Amino acid sequence: HDTGFYVPEAKAARFAANYQRGPDKTLSLIDDPRTSGYLKPPVFESGGGGLVSTSQDYLNFCQMLIQEGSWRDQRILSRRTLALMTQNHLGGHRDLTQMAKGSFSETAYEGIGFGLGFAMNLSEVASGQIGAGDFYWGGAASTIFSVDPSEELAIIFMTQLMPSSTFNFRGQLKNIVYGAIDD
Repeated sequence: HDTGFYVPEAKAARFAANYQRGPDKTLSLIDDPRTSGYLKPPVFESGGGGLVSTSQDYLNFCQMLIQEGSWRDQRILSRRTLALMTQNHLGGHRDLTQMAKGSFSETAYEGIGFGLGFAMNLSEVASGQIGAGDFYWGGAASTIFSVDPSEELAIIFMTQLMPSSTFNFRGQLKNIVYGAIDD
């Protein structure tokens, strides 16, 4: 497993650099993997950020979610827990536009609900995004994962570009992937 709040020394050579796009559209290194703060255990492991992982670990996680909480014939989450996590918990059947301003996000909040750890597409019409019923989240460095149980589909997009609003990856990636599905 390659997921945690820091990168052990034995795995440091695999750790990616992180970049920021400047006003002149050039990239500058903001976290060198050879000297990164992620090479040491943090003082506080925050559930709200700071996790480092690999594409393979993210795929394993997404497969577990698609398989209703099971992975490699082992129950990780109960079906009931996963159902609770993927329900909209914004009271009164509201979406995020009624609960928060989208100032930090590159996607709109219309038709988007929020469960326990995931945003979710409540309505393709309201959100303007394909995949009603999918749930997803992203990271500060523009990483994205999305799970659509009805399509048995996981989307994992790993990049290292700060801030996550630099490009509209999240808004466009799903439409590109769903557009490629040939039924």
